[in-house]
Amino acid sequence: MTFTAMLSAALPIGVGATLVMDGWGLLLRRLGVATPNFAMVGRWVGHLLQGRVRHQAIARAEPVRHERVWGWLIHYAIGVLFALLLVLTVGEGWLLAPTLWPALMVGAGTVVAPLCLMQPAMGAGFFASKTPAPARNCLRSLVTHAVFGVGLFLSAALVALV
Repeated sequence: MTFTAMLSAALPIGVGATLVMDGWGLLLRRLGVATPNFAMVGRWVGHLLQGRVRHQAIARAEPVRHERVWGWLIHYAIGVLFALLLVLTVGEGWLLAPTLWPALMVGAGTVVAPLCLMQPAMGAGFFASKTPAPARNCLRSLVTHAVFGVGLFLSAALVALV
């Protein structure tokens, strides 16, 4: 299977999985649970493109034009990239007959990106250590990324049907 074919397969799987994760986030918000503000991702990337990697608190950094739109686009692009990682890891056979375990493992494993890269760069510290409740925030992130993994499986299963 060519890289282009793998990317073509990863696109709907990544978008679908990210939609599942966002549905989870919507449910959490309706239950009164704080969820990520993707405008801050757009702000961080906007500053990153200008050479600034780390912030004391991204919310206090200078706003970036269209940061909310950029944040959501980046959020979905990352979802597609993680789906591509899954497809590259498990191969074409999995695409024809998806199983939950590899998707769940990759999904849960993606929690490393926010906890060890994005949150420290945005001022929240490694593993949310600079937040008021680091353990709770890490667990919430892990569960959300596990939901993303379930979304990877469900999306791949749907793609395999069509």
